[in-house]
Amino acid sequence: MSIKADVKLDAKGLACPMPIIKTKKAMTDLEDGQILEVQATDKGSKADLKAWADSVGHHYLGNIEENELLLHYIRKCGDEEMDEKTFEYTICNNEVLERAALNNGLILDVREEAEYAFGFIEGSKSIPMGELEKRLEELDKNQEIYVICRTGKRSDLAARKLTEKGFAKVFNVVPGMGSWNSELSNNYKKQMEEF
Repeated sequence: MSIKADVKLDAKGLACPMPIIKTKKAMTDLEDGQILEVQATDKGSKADLKAWADSVGHHYLGNIEENELLLHYIRKCGDEEMDEKTFEYTICNNEVLERAALNNGLILDVREEAEYAFGFIEGSKSIPMGELEKRLEELDKNQEIYVICRTGKRSDLAARKLTEKGFAKVFNVVPGMGSWNSELSNNYKKQMEEF
């Protein structure tokens, strides 16, 4: 099945946040109503691009999977410059462990399962961005939640989503796991130690 797109964007081989950054740039060159096809291989792009499009007012039409390739379709809405909002409450990497321990908070990691498996903060909870809405019941609305991803982009989108769903004590951890300087746990290292 072939879907007609006005412009095609190659984001294959790129990881978050690059598909979003390239998509944002490509959207500025489109006219209102035109369709952008984003070709990506990053599984996280399924949730990331939809959340980004929704946050800035574009219409995420959907995606098609062809083997390892994801084809995303986004319709440009509005001819005026879109203001991308960022989540208001942030906390720095170097503060989150102490703050979470002090306030019995939860560190919520919204990276993909594979990203989490190879390096995560001990005691954190993994809910990939694409599963967040389906798994909200696993979270306590009264607990402080510190949302983290690799760069702060997905966690920003997730923090806004949680706030929209009634979670009041939410913080985006920046700059995220890509700049994490403390020790990390690793599922595969743990399995080898147990073996």
